[in-house]
Amino acid sequence: MRATWKLHLLTAFVLLFFHGVGGDWSGDYSKLSGIIIPGLASTQLRAWSILDCPYSPLDFNPLDLVWLDTTKLLSAVNCWLKCMLLDRHNQTDHPDCKSRPDSGLSAITELDPGYITGPLSSVWREWVKWCIEFGIEANAIIAVPYDWRLSPSMLEERDLYFHKLKLTFETALKLRGGPSVVFAHSLGNYVFRYFLEWLKLEIAPKHYVQWLDEHIHAYFAVGAPLLGATETVKGTLSGLTFGLPISEGTARLMVNSFASTLWMMPFSKYCRGENKCWKHFSGENRSKSGHQTYHCEEREFQSNFSGWPTNIINIEIPAIRGYEAYPSVTEVTGANLSSIECGLPTQLSFSAREIADGTFFKAIQDYDPDMKRVLYQLKKLYHDDPVLNPLTPWDRPPLKNIFCIYGTDLKTEVGYYFAPSGKPYPDNWIITDVIYEIEGSLFSRSGNLVEGNPGASSGDETVPYHSLSWCKNWLGPKVNITRAPQSEHDGSDVQEELNVEHHHEEDILPNMTRLPRVKYITYYEDSESIPGRRTAVWEIDKANHRNIVRSPVLMRELWLQMWHDIHPDAKSKFVTKAKRGPLRNEDCYWDYGKARCAWAEYCEYRYLFGDVHLGQSCRLKNSRADLLSHYL
Repeated sequence: MRATWKLHLLTAFVLLFFHGVGGDWSGDYSKLSGIIIPGLASTQLRAWSILDCPYSPLDFNPLDLVWLDTTKLLSAVNCWLKCMLLDRHNQTDHPDCKSRPDSGLSAITELDPGYITGPLSSVWREWVKWCIEFGIEANAIIAVPYDWRLSPSMLEERDLYFHKLKLTFETALKLRGGPSVVFAHSLGNYVFRYFLEWLKLEIAPKHYVQWLDEHIHAYFAVGAPLLGATETVKGTLSGLTFGLPISEGTARLMVNSFASTLWMMPFSKYCRGENKCWKHFSGENRSKSGHQTYHCEEREFQSNFSGWPTNIINIEIPAIRGYEAYPSVTEVTGANLSSIECGLPTQLSFSAREIADGTFFKAIQDYDPDMKRVLYQLKKLYHDDPVLNPLTPWDRPPLKNIFCIYGTDLKTEVGYYFAPSGKPYPDNWIITDVIYEIEGSLFSRSGNLVEGNPGASSGDETVPYHSLSWCKNWLGPKVNITRAPQSEHDGSDVQEELNVEHHHEEDILPNMTRLPRVKYITYYEDSESIPGRRTAVWEIDKANHRNIVRSPVLMRELWLQMWHDIHPDAKSKFVTKAKRGPLRNEDCYWDYGKARCAWAEYCEYRYLFGDVHLGQSCRLKNSRADLLSHYL
């Protein structure tokens, strides 16, 4: 019986992954492929040069890990930086060393493999383990790593990335006979968006949607910063260390050499280009060169903070104008500091729109030598991009099935206060305060309540809720909402509201209760507004931005939804939320209060050699061949 049950479960999950999501096409279980587009800093980079590192026993040779090899980072940081840095203007490699993205699943599972560093740098490893556990074939999971340091246009210019991605979809269809399911995380969603726009220039308009229907069956947008992320601004001014043992100044030098940092700058939901071909911001009317104006709705100027919870940047401008405000170390040593003119600094505030259109960077370019470079990259690589200006809101793409998934209710940075540090570049700015959103309120770093426009919830510790929840605008005017505990449950705490009215660009606030210390997942589902298309938004309480892709709750819900979709007896468009029982042996545990395995309907005590505690001996019952029938 155990073998029979395993066969049923294996067949179920293989079918769910390869037969299709909401499948309206027939064929055997091996038809569907899964394509993973990782996020920022989630792809290994390998050296493609020979670099001798003085004063270090470790050199860089071709195919050596660069991102990420903490051993070489600690022992030869200057060499490591040479392999990571790009030219600030043309995004070419350092003259002494170049790096290129690795390929295959191994490039995205663990960034720094090792007994200690492996688990700490794990990204997609758990995801792949789930696929293996449920019998997914190796050639059905396709990773499409990319050089996350580059802007989208440079990805295509240098690596032909989007041509290769198109070929990947077409090869998967030809190889397996069915379309693909796209899993994108964080910056990977921006990459996928750019690909969809780039595709419009490669395929005749009348065949565009047909190509999408044939090659892409579902899109899972995980942790998508759809209106940008405030941390990118912090990285531009003070650096992002990514948790590595490097100074913020060194991190700023590195991060600012990456054009991709500007890709996720926060922007206003009220401002768009006048047509899909124009991709250039301008504060004036149509220019002589043919560029059109960046059109903002009247609400942009009537509302506070471009619709965000607060101003993104509050910065003190030094009294001394020009680069002399930040003298070099030698100048500081030889200067008579008593002769420096004193004056009161001016504090300026900037909204998301003023960051995206370059106003902020223009305002401080006389005080920061790197801002001219930022403005140059912003205009050339984003505003003037002939395919897409990504610093504009994203409407629902014309795909069959879209699932937008993100974490909520975590302390997330939404605004910063900067001041001059008195040090030379790159350490010329310091953060004097940070504004956080915490479950519907705004607080400063010192804990004081801050006025603003907080959302109904907070973000995922990296991306603000305002940006993550933009995909709710992809839902129609009538939405079904369900809230259920994340853990296994019998349905007693499941709440449901049907046909809730939803107005475009307004958040949906379910009239539901929460029990203390219970983590919930809230589902917003719409299968009626667009015939033949489904849209769902999943909000997962306390799910961290980086770790959400290895969340067991997310994996369970993905598998159950897809299993439901391919089953011929399924009566609804989305999987039922009425009950959640154990799906794997790891889900069974020992109930010390009842002195037996919990979930007796599903689990039993069965000791195997090597078990070291009672919970480890709790396993799924042999006779549960109909385990998944509860979810139809």
